[in-house]
Parts: sequence; structure tokens; C-alpha cells
Amino acid sequence: MAEKTCDVVVIGAGPGGYVAAIRAAQLNMKAIIVEREHLGGVCLNWGCIPTKALLRTAEVYTNMKHAADFGLKADNVGFDLDAVVKRSRTVANKLSGGIGYLMKKNKIEVVMGAAKLEKGAPAPTVRVKTKDGEDVIKAKHVILATGARARTIPAAGLEPDGKFVWTAKEAMIPDAMPKNLLVIGSGAIGIEFASFYNALGANVTVVEMLDRILPAEDEEISAFAEKQFRKQGMKILTGAGVEKLDKGKISVKATIKTKDGKTETIEADRVILAIGITGNVENLGLEAVGAKIDRGHVVVDEWLKTGVQGLYAIGDLVGPPWLAHKASHEGVICIEKIAGLSGVHPLDVTKIPGCTYSQPQVASVGLTEAKAKAAGKKVKVGRFPFNGNGKAIALGEPEGMVKTIFDEATGELLGAHMIGAEVTELIQGYGIVRTMEGTEEDLMHTIFPHPTLSEMMHEATLDAYGKVVHV
Repeated sequence: MAEKTCDVVVIGAGPGGYVAAIRAAQLNMKAIIVEREHLGGVCLNWGCIPTKALLRTAEVYTNMKHAADFGLKADNVGFDLDAVVKRSRTVANKLSGGIGYLMKKNKIEVVMGAAKLEKGAPAPTVRVKTKDGEDVIKAKHVILATGARARTIPAAGLEPDGKFVWTAKEAMIPDAMPKNLLVIGSGAIGIEFASFYNALGANVTVVEMLDRILPAEDEEISAFAEKQFRKQGMKILTGAGVEKLDKGKISVKATIKTKDGKTETIEADRVILAIGITGNVENLGLEAVGAKIDRGHVVVDEWLKTGVQGLYAIGDLVGPPWLAHKASHEGVICIEKIAGLSGVHPLDVTKIPGCTYSQPQVASVGLTEAKAKAAGKKVKVGRFPFNGNGKAIALGEPEGMVKTIFDEATGELLGAHMIGAEVTELIQGYGIVRTMEGTEEDLMHTIFPHPTLSEMMHEATLDAYGKVVHV
């Protein structure tokens, strides 16, 4: 048994954990990070990064099939599924290895193993089961960053089995291309996989219990997205639920209750379960040290404190929005508050951009129009279509829109919502405006380069105030 001491021990090496450890090292704290499986967590290994590699393949493949629209010739266009998956895994492995380099660069000790908390002072003691035995780590501060996993339905044949019923992990490494695919859930994860498999030729059906797809997005954006996905051949059932799955030898029959109360049966080769995530709270000793758990997530205050002396939690473990960049930002807030730095602010979730990397892409930051009005705001709303933008037309991507929501009284940008080509890159412009508490005047006086997609951000602002130029 090895005993170690440090200033900060971080449990979990995903985007929240490894960023927290690096920031601690930058502030001259001795940091140890504990990881049970792989550096980079789900995001780098089985989430954000490999899925974007898959979606990039789907995007290129779609463009190749429309080569004639660009005056090009591409005959007998096809794909090699094994090679597609291999590229995705290569990208993930490269970035995971990069985290190892960052740990060495910042002199952060990495302990591979499963951690468990025990009562201790000034923070809980961390006991780690490693391949060589056991390490005991005593630190002044312990940060939990154990992330989350796919939520499952433990009934009616809906349990993931790795063969017919997939979670996101299995969907990233298919052994064969499904001819018919059922996706349960239409949040970002479900829609991204639906978009990928639809682009590669699968007959995709999406089932969503709520009354619209991408339910976290502004209603206009959701409606626009559904229209585009239907045009691409997807079948979408909203206000519907899967009551049971009957697994056969080579396929699955899904019994679906539709919004009108009728029952419909769909046969699919594979099913992807994308109904949300739940925190990895088990087997950590949380109950033993007195940490509170609510609906699968650790309860924390605005400074990520659990209520247990010296114990903090960040990222997916503490609840929505379940985003890597949110976890990283919380890691920095947590460490800087521990270090006593001035000017540290609690996280404002309305300033966190959200992105869905489907075709077309979807991105947003701040309040939807409905939520702004529900908060009692009188709003000014601006819109600008992609088909009014020269760059979008030149790209062959004329389908999309930008929507802005301003406070009528103050001019504050309350929210921005986009759908179309490269909006996941554009959204950060509005994110900066939100962070700087910018107004319509700031955006109006900003000079946007031409020809760019970003000009639509300017035009959508102008439209909210009756000054739009190009429509």
C-alpha cells in the first residue's frame, strides 16, 4: 500500500477533472488525478470527439453525393464502415494520449484505479484500488469529476444489450450498417446519431416523448430542424413513447404509442437509446462521508461545494447542462475559489452555448423566446434566413436561420438561436456578447467581414429593430 499526500486530488480525468488538475498546477498546488479507465473521460474517448469524427464523415459523404451541384464528378460514391469507425477511434485515441502529455507537462501525478471516499480531515481520504494493490491519498481538497453515463430504461426489453439495443458507445462502433434504425430520444445525442446514420443510408425513425424534437431549443429552431430532417427522409414521431421491444433473431419489433393514443409497430435492425444521462455516483462512498445525492446527481452549491468539508463536485456529475465545456469551466471556478483568487464568479448557465452537430447544425445560447417571455421580459426578436446570405449560397448551404432575442427595455441580448451550416462555430460570437453583457447597439456597431456567414448575426440584430438590409 502506498500513501500519498497533495493539495488537491481530482477523481475523474474527463474535461472537468483534467482541466481542474491543470489549473491547480498552474496555481502551484500539488495535484493528483485518479482515473479508473482512460484519460479524457467519455468526451474524448466515447463522446464529443469521436462522434464529431463520424459526423464529419457523414458531411463529406453527403457533399460527395452532390458533387454535380458544384460542377464536379464523383461516380460510384460509397463508404467503408470499418474505415469510418477506425478513423473515429484514431482521432479519439490521439487526443486521449494528448491528455497524458498535459499531465506530464504540468507535473500532475496520475493514479489509474477505482477511487472510494472515506471520512477524513481536512477532506475525505481517497482510497484507490490499482492493478498493483491500493493507494491511499490524503489531500486538503477532493474534487469529484466522475461524469455520467447513458440513462437506461430497465423494463419492457429496452435495456441496452450491446447487440440490438445500443447506447451511444455501441452506436459509435457498429459492426454493420443497420438498414432500419430506431432512435429513442431527440436531444442532441439522439439527433446526432440519427443524422449520421440517415446520411449513410439507414432508414431512421426518431421517437420523442415530448411534443417536439430538440426540446431544449427555441420552438422555431425545433420546427425548422424537424422540417429539414423530414426532407432528408427521417421519420419523426413526437408525443410518442416506446412501450416495449420484442427482440428476434436478427431484428427488433418496437411497440410505439403515438400522440393520438394509437399503437404502431416498427421493425428495426438496431435501436439507439438516447434518453439522457445519469451521474456516476455509485461505489464512491458518497453516503459514508455525508454527501447528498438527488436524482442521480451530487448536490452542490454555487461554488461546487458538496456540504462535506473539503469535498467538491463538478461537471455532468452535478447535473445539466451535460456539456464538456460546462464541466471545464466549473473545474476552473472550483480551483480558483479554493485558491482564494479574486474576481471569481459562480457559473451562469444562460451563458453556456449548446451545440448539436447534425446536418444542419443547431446552436444556441441564452434564453429561448418562450423562456424570456415567461421571465416577464418584453422582447424584440430578429431573424435572418441563410438564403439571404451570399456565403451560404456560395457554399451550397442556403437552408437555415439566425434568431436573436433582445430585452426591449435595456437592449440586452437575452438569447440567440441558429440552425444551418457552421452555426456551432458562429454561436460563440453571441456567447461573448452575453458574457460582456452586450446590447443591440454593440452588435449593430460591430463590423462583420464580407462575405461570411457571420454577417447573418449582424442582420438578425438589425431585423429585431427594423433595420435589416438584405431581405
